[in-house]
Amino acid sequence: MVRAWFMDNDVESDQRLEHHRSPPEFVDLDKLFELTGVRYFKFDPESVEMQNKLNELRKSRGYSFEDEITCSKECLPDYENKLKSFYEEHLHTDEEIRYVLEGQGYFDVRDGQDRWIRIEVIKGDLIIIPAGIYHRFTLNVNNFIKAKRYFVGEPVWKPYNREPSTDFMECRVNYKKQLDNGFEIKS
Repeated sequence: MVRAWFMDNDVESDQRLEHHRSPPEFVDLDKLFELTGVRYFKFDPESVEMQNKLNELRKSRGYSFEDEITCSKECLPDYENKLKSFYEEHLHTDEEIRYVLEGQGYFDVRDGQDRWIRIEVIKGDLIIIPAGIYHRFTLNVNNFIKAKRYFVGEPVWKPYNREPSTDFMECRVNYKKQLDNGFEIKS
């Protein structure tokens, strides 16, 4: 089962550590969705039945393109700089969907009060990060993750790093409306 928690404010230490508050404040899946709109699913990569459910989810959400990424020192060109860029706070104009095939990592997302919530993802976890939410990604101390990335239509790779102007982007304005009015549950 996925673990999520409010992060401490220790910005000086290793980003790959868990960064729990003291005492830890965990966030369950319903609360995570309520606070951020982030969706979570579990799919066993070896189970045919679960693969069928994953395919149903992909179809219902219109994910028509997929690829695979491996993040490790051995597999990712310019590893150190890539990891730094993934950890820059940013948003996207489309959902960000990741399905973990191997390894582990963390997605950090901002809630409506601008607090960081860290979401640990491991093998079999599928996470859907809404368009317009400020977020970032990092590996954990094992420095390895392999994941599928899904997109609606052609992939959109462009991150928009957080700055005052990104608050006025259409995707951000729409996200904040959903945050204020409650997120619609769909497949």
